Amino acid sequence: WSLPAAPVWPRMPGVRLDFGLLLEPLGFIKVLEWIFAIFAFATCGGFQGETTLLVSCQGVVNKTVTAAFAYPFRLNTVVFSAPDPNFCGGTWTDVYLEGNFSSSAQFFVTLAVLVFLYCIAALVVYIGYKHVYNQNRRFRLTDLAVTVITAFLWLVSTFAWAKVLADIKMSTGASIILGIESCKAPGTTCYFAAVTSMGALNVSVVFGLINMILWGGNIWFVYKDTNFHNQPNRISQSP
Repeated sequence: WSLPAAPVWPRMPGVRLDFGLLLEPLGFIKVLEWIFAIFAFATCGGFQGETTLLVSCQGVVNKTVTAAFAYPFRLNTVVFSAPDPNFCGGTWTDVYLEGNFSSSAQFFVTLAVLVFLYCIAALVVYIGYKHVYNQNRRFRLTDLAVTVITAFLWLVSTFAWAKVLADIKMSTGASIILGIESCKAPGTTCYFAAVTSMGALNVSVVFGLINMILWGGNIWFVYKDTNFHNQPNRISQSP
């Protein structure tokens, strides 16, 4: 008897590093998409802020009451807690902010993180396995499909996040005093003091628009690498 023959595995093409592709539009835009995806989820997902009131009542003058909020902006769980049970003679009760904006915020940040990971994978293929990418039609079609879908998702998530950001500013601004029943008690006066600047969140919307433009423009360069673009040229050149 004899030992069975060892299985023959398909030979995988070796890695061929080619950093020159990073200077071409396809690779250069992918690097920009990677960088701006980092900026998008960092400016939104890393935000922390607070809104502050000054409360005057029995035996208390301009006492600071603060509510801290952060990503993912479930403001309906954020409370203005009384410093002590006897605050304002016991008339002050816990007051919650209004609104749960986590869905749009998490959609925006999750998309940015997934784009960040996809760009890393795409750059690995572009730099080390470009010969495989060129030889396999499915890689180019998949890249085109992902690019089109991602550009659309950036459009949807950015505008949804911009709308939600306006609502967050409203829910943490001076208008919150009108909905606080404790501020309407006799002898109690509330003043809006301050809210953390949301400049970083405004910048995150800008990064979302930049990502939308980058992915929308990149559709053309990815399309040029597919047979959809090459086939008409071959037909026109054939006798």
